[in-house]
Amino acid sequence: MVKYNSKHAIVKRPPSMLYMAFADMRNFVNMLPEDKKQGVEADYDTLTATVQGFTIGVKVYERVPYSLLSLVDNGAPFGFKVDFHFDSNSGAQDETDFSIDVEADLNFMMKVMLGSKIQEGIDKIVEGLAALSEGHMPEGMDPSMMPEGFDPRNLGGLF
Repeated sequence: MVKYNSKHAIVKRPPSMLYMAFADMRNFVNMLPEDKKQGVEADYDTLTATVQGFTIGVKVYERVPYSLLSLVDNGAPFGFKVDFHFDSNSGAQDETDFSIDVEADLNFMMKVMLGSKIQEGIDKIVEGLAALSEGHMPEGMDPSMMPEGFDPRNLGGLF
């Protein structure tokens, strides 16, 4: 099992608000642009996506209200677990110390091919969410890829 730990970033929203947005898998689909929603299905506990004939799914493994959401593979080609941490920022009640941990059962070849991409991806998610919480589009994100009416100042309407 290979482990990846993201950077930590302060998100300018309380842990409860951030957690609630992540806890429902349907919210991930709602954040996608219309042209990316095809082949993506979700309910409260699961999310499945088919891209270029390749299907991957996740399901909620554990919810610890306002502090942890754990997802595990659900029909993926390799086993994995993703932990989203929503920790109170000791300096401010309305801020969250956000981070992501990933454990993946990758063979040597997959580790070589995917390892740096997994690390880069989880770091970008954390940095992007922090940027959005401050009303900025994340670096490298094309605003035209966001759903119509998306406003980074309110994290796309989730908050």
